[in-house]
Amino acid sequence: MPEQSPLDLPEGDPFGPHNLPYGVFSTGDESTRRIGVRIGAHVLDAGAVAAALGSPHAALLGAPTLNPLLAAGRATWTAVRAALTEWVTDPAHRAAVEPLLFPLDAVTLHLPYEVADYVDFYASEHHATNVGRMFRPDGDALTPNWKHLPIGYHGRSGTIVVSGTDVVRPSGQRKAPADPAPVFGPSIKLDIEAEVGFVVGTPSTMGEPVALADFREHVFGLFLLNDWSARDIQAWEYVPLGPFLGKSFATSVSAWVTPLDALDAARVTPPARDFPLLPYVDDAAVEPGGYDLHITVSVNGQEVAHPPFATMYWTAAQQLAHMTVNGASLRTGDVYGSGTVSGPEVNQRGSLLELTWNGRDAIELAEGKRTFLEDGDTVTLTAWAPGADGTRIGLGEVTGTITPAVVR
Repeated sequence: MPEQSPLDLPEGDPFGPHNLPYGVFSTGDESTRRIGVRIGAHVLDAGAVAAALGSPHAALLGAPTLNPLLAAGRATWTAVRAALTEWVTDPAHRAAVEPLLFPLDAVTLHLPYEVADYVDFYASEHHATNVGRMFRPDGDALTPNWKHLPIGYHGRSGTIVVSGTDVVRPSGQRKAPADPAPVFGPSIKLDIEAEVGFVVGTPSTMGEPVALADFREHVFGLFLLNDWSARDIQAWEYVPLGPFLGKSFATSVSAWVTPLDALDAARVTPPARDFPLLPYVDDAAVEPGGYDLHITVSVNGQEVAHPPFATMYWTAAQQLAHMTVNGASLRTGDVYGSGTVSGPEVNQRGSLLELTWNGRDAIELAEGKRTFLEDGDTVTLTAWAPGADGTRIGLGEVTGTITPAVVR
């Protein structure tokens, strides 16, 4: 019996030809990085197959990062995706394609793009309300501006790391309310934030805001993102300017970027807004900006939460419009995060801060109780989205293991 082709995928495979996420990989001891496209449990060397088939996209797909493809713009993104779909589905191309497929467990995956800037938002009403109730129990859960603009902050692009990279426990100043003075040391409230990230392809001109309707002209795709957070460092430092050392030590992203074109069937209308929006973020007259993504958070292999991205109050298109409305320009490789994804139920909360109510209610793991992360803990985010005709779109996982703080 002839050996089954890696292109003959089982029915329902979430990484079938309807998906085709992009990444960057290397093989064996080679240092050369190549653009790959995931198909099932394999990676297709996109540049090599493009060259073998005489594609006009060979130069873009032969680059060591996704940035040249990102910068090429939507018309090229659509054309490249159509070509890749043909190459992995047309039997006439199998002789060229099959030798250029590598098993996932035989390759090393790398950060797929060179990050330009990084912005992180705070777009879940459920998450923001939980945090407000925790820290402002006698006041309004949401700040007065929350339903008028997507709140965000600029993060540190240089510490964005690919899935699988260990996360060193950060050190910094912390001060509990009853402490007479701050102390310095490793964070004792290390947390996660289950988020979705977006990567910009087409840049914009400084001084020219990007309109809501132009979201798909600028954003190439999305991926899972874990915004690691040292809650004790963050609590002491963030007044009055906001997150700094409590966030900037590491942000983990998936090795796979799912193009927006693969997610058309997952588009949904965001939750009803109960405040009128200013015109530049009013999305009533544009295509639905939400995405129906189903996220799972696991700690040491045990599922602890299932945050639903469809509940996010502010969409990625509104976030893009807001962060450029002052004239700030976009650059190829800009990354922005959605903010913690949380739903209305306890098991839908996307952070340990919420799941344990700031350490009050420990969660049970096989290794024992947890309020925040301990050294050696491994956190994994996975997700899927509905595709056409009942299929599922897999979003590559993002995982990281906590290692002890470096003490000097």
